[in-house]
Amino acid sequence: MPAFWIGHRCYRTKGDAKKAVQEVLFRYTVGSIVDQEEDHLLLLDLLDLHHEAADKIGPGVQSFAIAPPQRGPYPGFEVIRTDQSRIDFSYLTCLKPPTHRQQVLNVMRDEVKPTINAYFEFRHSAGTLVSDQSHTPLETTNTAVSYFRGPAFVDIAEAFAQSAGGWETIELTPSTEPGLGRFSDRDLAQRWFTHHQEQAELGLLSTWENQRRPRR
Repeated sequence: MPAFWIGHRCYRTKGDAKKAVQEVLFRYTVGSIVDQEEDHLLLLDLLDLHHEAADKIGPGVQSFAIAPPQRGPYPGFEVIRTDQSRIDFSYLTCLKPPTHRQQVLNVMRDEVKPTINAYFEFRHSAGTLVSDQSHTPLETTNTAVSYFRGPAFVDIAEAFAQSAGGWETIELTPSTEPGLGRFSDRDLAQRWFTHHQEQAELGLLSTWENQRRPRR
């Protein structure tokens, strides 16, 4: 059985990924907030796999809570948004095979890595490795290039996909690992690269600041 990815975490099988999520679920009591950093980050990446992620995330994710059982004997997860509204989500739905849109988003991120790396190197060589949010000095091992000052990456990608005729029209080369495929149409890839350069407003945050900012 092929490996299964949740964000940057690689599990030997989908069953192992499911077990990791269930360990988080049963680590807390019903009604409590998921307050351990690694658990929170795992659920953020898990939620991104949901086919209705944008609707579940809404204005942004503030935290997660353990929801009482809705069907059957087991509790579930609940998103607490930045506007304090709440909505549940099924972790089993998140563990289904990725949609074509999710696969394209992975490839889009990979295609623009040169831009992200170049921005980091520019700030490093200019001696400005400072958080653009807290203005604290950053170490090279604790720095994240972030979209926090402008449109989110997903918003940039969504606008491009619509201009190209929709997600399903974007064909990818075969890939055995997430994010390592490419656009089959290299002219389209160049158009995406240019679109991203024109729309992305990049900045630097510490890894912690970037991970804890509201997810959109």
